[in-house]
Amino acid sequence: MDNAIATKLLALNSQFYQTFADQFSATRMRLQTGVGRILESLPPEASILDLGCGNGELARELARRGHRSPYLGLDFSPELLDVAREGVAGHANFAFVQVDLADPDWGDSVFSFQSPPDIRHSSSAIRHPPFDVVLAFAALHHLPGRAIHYQTLTKIRSLLAPEGRFIHSNWQFLNSERLRSRIQPWEDVGLADTDVDPGDYLLDWRRGGYGLRYVHHFSEAELSSLAEETSFEIVETFYSDGEGGNLGLYQVWRLMIDS
Repeated sequence: MDNAIATKLLALNSQFYQTFADQFSATRMRLQTGVGRILESLPPEASILDLGCGNGELARELARRGHRSPYLGLDFSPELLDVAREGVAGHANFAFVQVDLADPDWGDSVFSFQSPPDIRHSSSAIRHPPFDVVLAFAALHHLPGRAIHYQTLTKIRSLLAPEGRFIHSNWQFLNSERLRSRIQPWEDVGLADTDVDPGDYLLDWRRGGYGLRYVHHFSEAELSSLAEETSFEIVETFYSDGEGGNLGLYQVWRLMIDS
């Protein structure tokens, strides 16, 4: 994908989440079934980096479960981060940083992050990388182009402990007739089908106004190829969420032993 096209798609999504932050947050006040399944498998002592944390519903659930280990949530939307911080106010082991995952230097914000002075010497203080678990629920599919996918996964490798896990989900909207009806022509944003990659779609939004956002539909084959290219191996794959139980493709990755 041409860099100029990728930049345009990123700007489209940035404008979408800036405009519809409140309406989007209102639709994300409960965790998906697949996310709940993942939470059941997380050790209570695991340090967690949550990419695309949104309004912090995952952090709130962890806090409700008594999670005492470090959690750092990243998102590019200041409006959603404000909601996330408010939701775990009083829990010193939870922190949030505004970061754009499409920025090639976003990992620097994680490496340079400092815990607040009052908890820096506490056992629950946010540590520097590596993290035991890196999560990316419904986040990667908003990043356009193979180059950015590779860049992001390479950065995740540098933030993950040797025995850690990278766990992510990707929206399988093509499995829903209702969601397929939300696909709009690229001409609506001044692009053509030939400008974007296979699996790229433009979906509309109709809650609290009309908007458009970019989404990439990942297949198992594409994820397998990306994992191999970035020296990960896939530990587990499952589908969950939605009425048919197949609107989310979940995978657990670990670092290749020989990498």
